[in-house]
Amino acid sequence: MERYITLPLTKELAQTLHAGDTVYLTGTIYTSRDAGHKRMCEALQRGEALPFDPTDATIYYVGPTPARPGQVIGSAGPTTSGRMDAYAPTMMSVGARGMIGKGARLPEVVEAMKQYKGVYFGAIGGAGALLARCIKSCELIAYEDLGAEALRKLYVEQMPLVVIIDSEGRNLYEEGRAAYLAGRKKA
Repeated sequence: MERYITLPLTKELAQTLHAGDTVYLTGTIYTSRDAGHKRMCEALQRGEALPFDPTDATIYYVGPTPARPGQVIGSAGPTTSGRMDAYAPTMMSVGARGMIGKGARLPEVVEAMKQYKGVYFGAIGGAGALLARCIKSCELIAYEDLGAEALRKLYVEQMPLVVIIDSEGRNLYEEGRAAYLAGRKKA
């Protein structure tokens, strides 16, 4: 199913999305990779507030390249999501609901998604220049010393994604593989 989604990603909205849905996302998202996630989780352990309100937030696992003159951002392709698996359950526990990246997730992350009604969106790896066209504004909000891994606030319009894992734990990687193998057995 094709869906046009406007953020924030509330629990109610997340529960309407299903593994395999094509989604065109519009709204505010945040960028962070493993170094930024580590800092945020350490801050939470110390009882400190995060540099943004994580409630119903969507985090894009990306380390964009610098913007060329006249551009909002450089190439902005997804990074491997497994690098954030140690931090994702903590981020969801404080309200973050959406994650954008590429690759498989650990069972602990899937369980947290089911508990907190999270959604994992897949972005096409290798298409960073095309994905950057969907980014209409970019603001550095924390951890500037991390360079590409700094925390940024982006506004995106119709960013093309696929729901890989939905809030019920259905996983397109697993279901798609099973359907393919079942089809091969019939042939």
